[in-house]
Amino acid sequence: MNRRHCATAAITLVCALTLLTSTGQATAAPVPEPSPSPSSSPAGSPPRYSNADLEKVREQIDTLYRKAGAATDAYNLAEEQTKKQSGEIVKLAKAIVDGQARIAALKDRAGAQAREQYRNGGLPPGAQLALSNDPKLFLDGLNKVRQSQHASKSLLADLNQTQEDLETYTQDASANWEKLETNRVKQAKAKKKINARIKAAEKLESQLEEKERDRLRRLERDAADRAQTAWLSSGAIKDVSGEASEGGAAAVAFATAQIGKPYVWGAEGPGSYDCSGLTSQAWLAAKRPIPRTSQEQWRLLPRIDIQDMRPGDLIIYHADASHVGMYVGDGTIVHSPRPGRNVTLAGAGSMKILGVVRPDK
Repeated sequence: MNRRHCATAAITLVCALTLLTSTGQATAAPVPEPSPSPSSSPAGSPPRYSNADLEKVREQIDTLYRKAGAATDAYNLAEEQTKKQSGEIVKLAKAIVDGQARIAALKDRAGAQAREQYRNGGLPPGAQLALSNDPKLFLDGLNKVRQSQHASKSLLADLNQTQEDLETYTQDASANWEKLETNRVKQAKAKKKINARIKAAEKLESQLEEKERDRLRRLERDAADRAQTAWLSSGAIKDVSGEASEGGAAAVAFATAQIGKPYVWGAEGPGSYDCSGLTSQAWLAAKRPIPRTSQEQWRLLPRIDIQDMRPGDLIIYHADASHVGMYVGDGTIVHSPRPGRNVTLAGAGSMKILGVVRPDK
C-alpha cells in the first residue's frame, strides 16, 4: 500500500467522522387511527362521548403510545450502536494515521541502509571488515554482518507487518462505516414511527374538550386500578418480601427523586426521561451500568421469579418488552409512563407484566 493511498484513506475517514456528529432529523406526517366523531353540543347538554366511546379513545391512545414506546426502544438501540461504531471509527482512524507514520519511518531507515551500502560499493561496513586479513577484524566483521542481516530482516518484517495492519484497519473502518450508516437508517425509520404515533395520539386527545380529557384520565386510572387489584388478588406477590441490595436501594433513591419530571422519548435526564432512560440512569447512579433500552434490559439482564422480587429490580411490560418500571416495594413501581405524563409511582400490576430482571444479580 503506498503512502498516497494510506493518506487518502485517513483523510476519507476523518471527513466521514465529521459527518457523524450530525443526526438526520426525520419526520413523518401522522396517520391517526379512526376516532369517534364528536358532535357539537351546547352547554349543559349530555357529553359528546359516552363512557364506552371514551374508553375506545383511551384504548386507541394507549395502543399508539405503546407502539411509540417500542419504536423509541428501536431508536435508542440504534443510537447506542451508532455511538459504538463512531468510537470504533475514531480508534481506527488514529491507528491508520499511526501506521502511516510508522511506515514512513521504516522506509526512511531502509533508505538510509541502502544509501550506506551504495557509498561503500554495495557492501555494508561489516562485510568490508570480514574481508580483512586481520583475524580479529575478520571475526568482528563477521559478527557485524550477521547483525546487519538480522536488522535488515527485522526492518523488512516490521514494514510488511505494518502494511498488513494498515490494510486491516482500513477494511475494519469500511465495515464499521457501513454498520454506522445502517444504524443511522434504523434511527431515522424509528423516529418517523415515533413522531407519527405520538402525533396521532396527541391529535386524538386534542379533539377532546377539557372535561372529556379529565374523564379520560379517570378512565386511565380506573383501568390501572382494576389491573392492579386483579394482580394483587391473584396472590402474585403474596410471599414477596425481599430487601433491597445496597445497589438496589441507591437505584430506587435515584429513580424516586425524579418523580414529577416529564416523559420525553429518548431522554435520559436530568430534566426528563423515557422509561428505560430512567431505569438505566438509576442503576448507573448505583454504579452498575445496564443496557439502555427496555428490550435490551429484558434480553441481557438476569431474569428472576416475581416471588423473589426485591426493590431495585426491573419489571418489563408488554409482549414486545416496550416498557419498564422499577420495583420499589409494596406492589409499587416508579416509572416514566408516556408522553404527556410525568415520572410517577404506579401499581406494579397495572400493566401486562412480561417478566422481572435483576441488574445486580
